[in-house]
Amino acid sequence: MALVLGFLLLLELCWDTSALGLLSSTEGSDVLEFELPATNYETKDTYKAGPIGVLFQMVHVFLGVVQPNAFPEDILRKILQKKFDFSTEYEKPENVVLTLKIIYYEIGIIICAVLGLLFIFLMPLVGFCFGVCRCCNKCGGEMHQRQKKNGTFLRKYFTITLLVICIFISVGIIYGFVANHHLRTQIEKTRKLADSNFKDLRTLLNGTPAQINYVLSQYAATKKKAFSDLDNIKSLLGGGIHEQLRPKVMPVLDNIKAMAEAIKETKEALVNLNNTLKELKESTSRLNTSLSDVRRNVEQSLGDPMCAVPPVATTCNNIRVSLGQLDDNTDLGQLPSLDQQIDNINDVLRTDLSSLVQEGYKSFNDIPEMVQNQTTNIISDIKRTLNSVGSDIENIGQQIPIQDKLSNFMGYINDTETYIHRNLPTLEEYDSYRWLGGLVVCCVLTLVVVFYYLGLMCGTCGYDRHATPTRRGCVSNTGGVFLMVGVGVSFLFCWVLMTIVVLTFVVGGNVEKLVCEPYQNRRLFQILDTPYLLNENWKYYLSGMVFNNPDINLTFEQVYSDCKENKGIYTTLKLENSYNISERLNIQEHAENINNEFQNLNVSVGNIVLLDEAGRRNLMDFNSSGVDAIDYNVYLAEMGKAPTKVNLLSFANDLEAKADHLPQGSLKQSLKSNAQALRTIHRDQVVPLEQSMSTTHQSVRELQHKSGGLGTKVVHVISSLDSAQDFLKTRISSVIVEESKKYGNTVIGYFERYLQWVKVSITEQIAACKPVATALDSAVDVFLCSYIIDPMNLFWFGIGKATIFLLPAIIFAVKLAKYYRRMDSEDVYDDIL
Repeated sequence: MALVLGFLLLLELCWDTSALGLLSSTEGSDVLEFELPATNYETKDTYKAGPIGVLFQMVHVFLGVVQPNAFPEDILRKILQKKFDFSTEYEKPENVVLTLKIIYYEIGIIICAVLGLLFIFLMPLVGFCFGVCRCCNKCGGEMHQRQKKNGTFLRKYFTITLLVICIFISVGIIYGFVANHHLRTQIEKTRKLADSNFKDLRTLLNGTPAQINYVLSQYAATKKKAFSDLDNIKSLLGGGIHEQLRPKVMPVLDNIKAMAEAIKETKEALVNLNNTLKELKESTSRLNTSLSDVRRNVEQSLGDPMCAVPPVATTCNNIRVSLGQLDDNTDLGQLPSLDQQIDNINDVLRTDLSSLVQEGYKSFNDIPEMVQNQTTNIISDIKRTLNSVGSDIENIGQQIPIQDKLSNFMGYINDTETYIHRNLPTLEEYDSYRWLGGLVVCCVLTLVVVFYYLGLMCGTCGYDRHATPTRRGCVSNTGGVFLMVGVGVSFLFCWVLMTIVVLTFVVGGNVEKLVCEPYQNRRLFQILDTPYLLNENWKYYLSGMVFNNPDINLTFEQVYSDCKENKGIYTTLKLENSYNISERLNIQEHAENINNEFQNLNVSVGNIVLLDEAGRRNLMDFNSSGVDAIDYNVYLAEMGKAPTKVNLLSFANDLEAKADHLPQGSLKQSLKSNAQALRTIHRDQVVPLEQSMSTTHQSVRELQHKSGGLGTKVVHVISSLDSAQDFLKTRISSVIVEESKKYGNTVIGYFERYLQWVKVSITEQIAACKPVATALDSAVDVFLCSYIIDPMNLFWFGIGKATIFLLPAIIFAVKLAKYYRRMDSEDVYDDIL
């Protein structure tokens, strides 16, 4: 019943959603991301029995030994084809063969059942005969025990054997108690299991319309993004064109701008150098005059009569000879003037090259603005086309008749839930009776084994090996009585217990092998998918139910597997045969409509002039200004010289030293005064002149570096300008086309990705039917197999094991009781001396 209910649930959901589009979520572009909200379900898709699962697995192994034959697919197919009707034409050969195949498959269970039936029929008969026999003082009923030499060994052997058998019986009883309690516990969980499954199914049904609405509503975000890009065409398309041209244009404009700055810097450097040269010439002239005055004063001093007297004359002659060193060491007057080059650059600067370059920058940077002004009308047309696409998508959402279908199925779920809740109390009531019966069965076996344990305990503890059989103690005798009571109870109830074991074994074993195992390995679905099996006119029964077209390859196994993997019902049920979303949602057609509008996008940025003819002439005039023809080495050579031929400080010190060797007088005083004058000239004129010449030397080097290769630089700038201008004339149209296409593809890409996401969502993820597979698993694998059949099988396994061991227990208990009970007579032997 659970299996049929599960499949009806699956079929109803399949039928009621056969005309629906189903959705899924994926990611969109790098900018737009589409994701369907996740749905959380309460019912777990796996069931674990816990520690008791080891016992269930042991029973499965036993059933595998008893019933090792493979799943009888052919037999079941033939039985289903006959609709379980064997009443007519039974003697036909094919029916006889089918019956033999069934017997062969069930041979293990049949043998066990036959043995159980023999046990059921023979045990009461044997018990009756055994009781009558003992009443006639036979079969051990005579209260007389013959003495045997191995009597002690036999008593110990019977005791140990019976104890081991009782332990085996106890284990079986424990299995029975555990299984009985586990089955009751699991039945109590049935209501919660059913409620969680129905809740998940409602979540699926209620969430599906919301998912569809969510997917369709995402078109607004897509359109908003597209409209935003259309409104920002200035920065996107115009900026794209601008960025494509930038690597070719901007370096040229930057070089021209740098050249304009270089012209100004060169002019300033030339003016500074020219002024500095004039100042240096004046400084060297003053220095030369000062040195001439000192030299003349020294010569006048050396005319003193004292210079004629040895040894002063020698000193005066030495001073007179060294006076030739007091002279200017430079020849700045021979350096050419820079006035002509300065005048040439001034002529160049009359044209404002920087302003011309700024006009080139402006002309180039106005491209985005020009693009926006030229595309106003076409953008409006594109927006109208995108709005029409939105209307088509809304129509698709309205064409899906999902609300009515889902409301019908919701009613079916409500009816099913009501039916289950109405019958669950009855099931729980019957289960309480079953639990009580199982408890009675386990207690009966427990009573038997308790008698045996008491008999063993009393007999063993009360046994006196020195006592004769007629003089055994009360405790020992009680032990024997307990053993015989256990034997009597065993005979009374063992056949009842075996009857319960046989019935539950036949039912539980067959359900496990014919339903549970093939359901778990999906062989059962393969049976149901056999062509023309459930309906002789339909090749595929499920597609005949869903589409009324039995030729569509739609199978139970495929539907169950897809639902188990949480795929959408559209893919699971192959609903493209009923509602083809690819045809209704023609992505290429919508993309082509939008693309046709972008084909009308015609952008022209006009004639961009980076630098006009005046600017070009300005660069050529600067190239011919003669700045790069200046002989800077001449200037560097002069600036590298010392201002004087001799170090004035050294000369002054030497002059003063020589004057110190002269006698006191006007000569000595005059020479010292001139030495001091040289020091003053050095401090006030030579040192500043040296600093100015050093600075000028550095300025000349910098100017030489700037003007070096000036002609080549100008030619390179003009060549680059011509190349960039030619690129704009010949390639700008292709750049515009390329960027327009790229811009159009970006906007179209939003809709292509959205429409593709809609298609994938509908076909793969919306209404993911995992709750349906989970409900079917809950009905068959969990409720029927795990909640009922596994504990039932463990119950008959434990009770059957204990019942079977009652047979040897009876035998050993009867034999052992003879050694514990007090006898009425015994063997007497006379001692022979």
